[in-house]
Amino acid sequence: MGARKTEFANRLKEERKNKYYAVLCNCPSSPRKMRYVIDMIRGIEINKALDILKYSNKEAADKVEKLLLSAIANWQVKHEGVRVEESNLYVKNVFVDGGRMLKRLRTAPQGRAHRIRKRSNHVTLILDSANIKETETK
Repeated sequence: MGARKTEFANRLKEERKNKYYAVLCNCPSSPRKMRYVIDMIRGIEINKALDILKYSNKEAADKVEKLLLSAIANWQVKHEGVRVEESNLYVKNVFVDGGRMLKRLRTAPQGRAHRIRKRSNHVTLILDSANIKETETK
């Protein structure tokens, strides 16, 4: 590897040390349905977001709730002595990308066939702490 690539790789590695995130890959629901759920929790404090997801009647809410708990656990690994309640964590960014698409055929009248696309998605959830943000700006 060249020097430039090595420096870039090291810079990315340092940035990841300060990021707290979780990724859900190939979730078997359409990205559109998942976006309805994640729009409810974007920018909200984690305890309130967990309550919203717990009492939502969408099927995708269960998967996003589990993903949020995973991101919180990832934050706890990097901050062992700090309590989650005191850290003022919130959902900084969450986004959905289209995943793998299973293509199937359904029979149609007069010997034809219609294509059915079973969509999946990838969800990325990034947490941030309000306390860390305030101390960095001072």
